[in-house]
Amino acid sequence: MKFLLCCALILALAAVTIPAQAGSFKGHLGLQLYSLRDSFNHDVPGTLDRVKNFGFANVELAGTYGQSPEQFRDLLAARGLKAIAGHFSYERFKNDPEGVAREARALGMRYAGCPWITHAGAFDEKQCREAAAVFNHAGTVLASHGIQFYYHTHGYEFQPFGDGTLFDLLMHETNPKYVSYEMDVMWVVFPGQDPAKLLAKYGPRWKLMHLKDLRKGVAGNLSGGTDPNNDVALGTGQTDWPAVLKAAQKVGVKWYFIEDESKSVLDQMPQHLSYLKQVSWKRSWLARLFD
Repeated sequence: MKFLLCCALILALAAVTIPAQAGSFKGHLGLQLYSLRDSFNHDVPGTLDRVKNFGFANVELAGTYGQSPEQFRDLLAARGLKAIAGHFSYERFKNDPEGVAREARALGMRYAGCPWITHAGAFDEKQCREAAAVFNHAGTVLASHGIQFYYHTHGYEFQPFGDGTLFDLLMHETNPKYVSYEMDVMWVVFPGQDPAKLLAKYGPRWKLMHLKDLRKGVAGNLSGGTDPNNDVALGTGQTDWPAVLKAAQKVGVKWYFIEDESKSVLDQMPQHLSYLKQVSWKRSWLARLFD
């Protein structure tokens, strides 16, 4: 009887949830510099000063804006900034993975990723399998240089296929040892997928994440494209961020990069940062016992 009462008490306590304090998000945070591409095209040093003034120490690249890798790395270092990861074109990974690896090393990166699979028409099985082969080869080449390859979701991969989607096929056809993934949350929400469930489904394959929110009322599709001004301040769009961030921390996402492609990026950046400082979620009393 005592044993049963103890079990009942434990179950009752497990059901009790208390709010986490503001600041449940504890991930390593950076900025995808593509967010400030217009500014970089006019003033590279001044734009990097702005990145530093926002409070960032880590960044993800999408080009070096007319600078050599070495020059850009020096500009970053002079401001206490470090390139953790960077995007390179699909064609470069396909035709010159060694060159990508050399450039990534020169920039001091830990990760090098592909943000878009070049494809004709709707993304299909043939193109998906070809991309998987490119990724597996590029991943082995980069690994020999101490760099992790990743693919960045972009929405068109969720075409129905078999019992799932072409994204499932891409996951299954790529070698977990050499190919990791970056979830762009908006490009998962836009085609109607659930980012928290997708994080749980593929767990440790997810190494990086783009924090990007989709304007409320925008209807998505499988095109992989929408008006950049549909990027809105985190917490004001369609995404259930507490659920997403909780799932991401649970599966061990290593790096989180804010990306905002809208014309309002400078005004929205403080809002992004403020939201991440206060976002919270509930956790069970019992779960906290094992923290």
